[in-house]
Amino acid sequence: MEWLNTYRDGEVAGKLAALLKEMDGLPAVRFMEVCGTHTVSICRHGVRELLPPEITLTSGPGCPVCVTATADIDTFIKGAELEGSIITTFGDLLRVPGSSSSLQGARAEGADIRIVYSSLDALEVARQNPGRQVIFLGVGFETTTPTVAAAILTAEQEELQNFSVISSHKVMPPALDALLSDPDIQIDGLICPGHVSIMIGADAYEPFVERYKIPCVIAGFEPVDILKAVLMLAEQVKTGKPQVEIAYDRAVTREGNRQAMNVMYTIFEPADALWRGLTVIPGSGLEIRPEYDYFNARQRFDLSIKEAKDPAGCACGDVLKSIKTPADCKLFGKACVPEHPIGPCMVSGEGACGAYYKYRQTPVQQK
Repeated sequence: MEWLNTYRDGEVAGKLAALLKEMDGLPAVRFMEVCGTHTVSICRHGVRELLPPEITLTSGPGCPVCVTATADIDTFIKGAELEGSIITTFGDLLRVPGSSSSLQGARAEGADIRIVYSSLDALEVARQNPGRQVIFLGVGFETTTPTVAAAILTAEQEELQNFSVISSHKVMPPALDALLSDPDIQIDGLICPGHVSIMIGADAYEPFVERYKIPCVIAGFEPVDILKAVLMLAEQVKTGKPQVEIAYDRAVTREGNRQAMNVMYTIFEPADALWRGLTVIPGSGLEIRPEYDYFNARQRFDLSIKEAKDPAGCACGDVLKSIKTPADCKLFGKACVPEHPIGPCMVSGEGACGAYYKYRQTPVQQK
């Protein structure tokens, strides 16, 4: 099927959708698109409308901003309150609510918070401001964490005394393991994340097939990529032969990017981490190794905050576990809208609630 190599063709997408609708004997199934970028693409391009009624796509915990716990947001704000500090962060984090404020609120009160596009940009801020402490907010999965590790190595080589990181980095496999082991979460197949898989490789999902007998297909981000992955998952369900397949072979390999992973684990080590909606998952976080503690802002400035409550009534946690859809949240489209978000799933560019709202995947009730 050479026509499948065309990734941005509406006619190809139509052919894939027709194949799915013509498939006989497929039971009702729920496939989780793990990655937030997949969720946005599915909503934006109307992929759900192309599927037969037997197939339901549901969102997962693949938005790094969304799974960042309230306690971590409070820690970021505490760092912003340090006298003379400069906080460098990705823009999505600005409006995520903490216990009583947000980074945007802290900036309105005078904190120096600057948006950067990478940790290397944060390094440049540190070089240009040698008399001030520059703290980078490290949020993300295996996709971006190696670049943060490289920034710390560069800061060490350049003997930058004013650069540090608050690490809230996470790794994906332990979170998927926690989801699949939860009896309340009924998933029949995983659309595995494209960006993360480039780094960790397809072999990282083999334990899930062995342990949970669940089909796994790694997808790219175009509608054709996603529909191709759904078709592959459906065929695995029909045959009863779950396996790990790659529907994104122009970017993903079996072994992944070993060099990037080696750099990441030079600086970071596994640690238990709190995920919004998933509680504490052993070994799912990445903490800066003790030998690099000088670049660990939590240790250097005593920034840790142990407990914090999530916003009352917010269903982000259940949305991230695919127990609920955004429309199931009583706040969605009413008290919680992009202009006044209550939970991070409405804030982030990869958040399910924001994508559902923007592309009207669910009916929005008026106030």
